[in-house]
Amino acid sequence: MAVIGIVVAPTACAEPTPSFPALDVTTVMNDLENPWDVVAAPDGAILTGERAGRFVVKRADGSVGEVTADLSDLYAQGETGFMGIALATDFATSRTIYTCQGHRSDGGESVDTGSGTDIRVVSWTVDPGWTALTRTGDVLTGMPTAADGRHGGCRILAHPDGTLYVGTGDATSPTAPQDRNSLGGKVLHINTDGTPAAGNPDPESPLFTLGHRNVQGLALQPGTGRLYSIEQGTHRDDEVNLLQAGNNYGWRPDREPGIYDESVPMTDPDRVPGAVAAVWSSGTPTIATPGGTFVSGASWGEWDGALAVTSQKEQELLFLKLSDDGENVVATHSALTDEYGRLRSATRMPDGSLLITTDNGSDDKVLHVAPSGA
Repeated sequence: MAVIGIVVAPTACAEPTPSFPALDVTTVMNDLENPWDVVAAPDGAILTGERAGRFVVKRADGSVGEVTADLSDLYAQGETGFMGIALATDFATSRTIYTCQGHRSDGGESVDTGSGTDIRVVSWTVDPGWTALTRTGDVLTGMPTAADGRHGGCRILAHPDGTLYVGTGDATSPTAPQDRNSLGGKVLHINTDGTPAAGNPDPESPLFTLGHRNVQGLALQPGTGRLYSIEQGTHRDDEVNLLQAGNNYGWRPDREPGIYDESVPMTDPDRVPGAVAAVWSSGTPTIATPGGTFVSGASWGEWDGALAVTSQKEQELLFLKLSDDGENVVATHSALTDEYGRLRSATRMPDGSLLITTDNGSDDKVLHVAPSGA
């Protein structure tokens, strides 16, 4: 497969360009429609979910099929619908899965107005044969929605310590990102029963960080425990942010009362004192970054430990090589450009390779991406 050229981030002293391995790409599943996320289970199954509301699995024996589930209350409008998926850290014994999905109350009026809707983290269990998911409860409710479905987030990261991180969107609310009473425009940190996790700035609140626009990606760096968000920008500045409890990342679109002003900077230290700058920003124009994860393993060569970020607009997989302190990008590399269309989710497999979902709206795929010969 052709390898796309490397762009090295500006530095005071030019360093040798790290060589990037050739990639092998195979199709794991096809004939999908907007698969938002994908996870790989310890028993060999690979599970994805379509935004409009459907679970699809490829089992360890190679069979592919729908997994039945009650999604009768799904609010699927615009960017909102059936979104993030995460396996519980004890999945091998509990068979528990967490999803992030739009919810609508009975009546149907919510499709037109956005009223009676929210976004929820839902828990499920799945049978050993991967034929049916049983809903076991709402873990967290009350994340905001917009009438047109814009900026719903919503990524779940199951941390090795057993807690959950949840990236949310601002639902195009002018005030939500800076409002500590809103779950919109935040990264949340909760226990699996929905209570605030230890280490949050306010022990009574699920808020971990604030001042975000639309967090659709969360990635944990192997070996360091650093947590990063991948965030969609406006006409400029998609961002990767290094998350630390209590940080404010500076999105404040309420320059005029009641107006959602997307002309303001993504990180605005003038209007948000103490706003934390991004580790990486796309600049102008944006490339639309909905997901990412870290690659790992010797087969990646000098790019072992890089952050792989998906792009919808540029239809590429962007690799970011971070500095030792994790606060800067020292080199970038673009792969798969214009080969598979819009790319949404990136999930690391146990061997350090990747599962990628496409987001073209028809004949979408789950792809397996690995260095050649790995």
